[in-house]
Amino acid sequence: MHVVIINGSPRVQKYSNTEKIIDSFAKGLSEKGASFERHAISNRKSWETIRDAYIKNEEILIAIPLYVECIPGLLLEFLETLPKKNEHTRISFLLQSGFAEGCQLRCGEEFLTKLPEYLGVRYGGCLVKGDNFGIRLFNEEKQEQITKPYQAMGELFAEGDGFYREEAKKFTGPEYFALPVRLIMQFAFKTLAKKMFQKVAASWGCTVPLDKKIWETESG
Repeated sequence: MHVVIINGSPRVQKYSNTEKIIDSFAKGLSEKGASFERHAISNRKSWETIRDAYIKNEEILIAIPLYVECIPGLLLEFLETLPKKNEHTRISFLLQSGFAEGCQLRCGEEFLTKLPEYLGVRYGGCLVKGDNFGIRLFNEEKQEQITKPYQAMGELFAEGDGFYREEAKKFTGPEYFALPVRLIMQFAFKTLAKKMFQKVAASWGCTVPLDKKIWETESG
């Protein structure tokens, strides 16, 4: 099996959480003897090369970060440039997000189930997984800990069943957290997580509070 992996994130590869996930997934492909090539749509100059790889190959995997239930606009723009193919080509998707509950990604997944039909190709399934926020902000050891489970999914994919196997369905994790867990997470987000975001923002040179309403001006 030879897989064309397309990073559908608009972020440059250096700052892409999706790229870190692809690293682990591709390692799993290699473990099972599958070959692959990697591309990223964030570099518009490479679009012609990616289209050529799409046209010439039959196993396509598009890895996508979900932004507030929306597929990145840059990816949609790229997809509009692709020609229609036939059912010999299969497109599968790896959908990841910072949201931890599976339910948060289902809207995006539903869209992806319909996308292959527009391109005239087969649907190979969608691997759904949340809780991937800020991977690139951690040290290498923590990054590997978060992304390592994707290696097993790469091995699974290389066996040829796409993402239809039970292991891939369970990979998503909890569809909904129990109410006590949701309340605890809400409290943590308003306290510890808020402080973490402020610290990161300060390291990037931000000098105003994150909740500052910049559209409001002081009167008087």
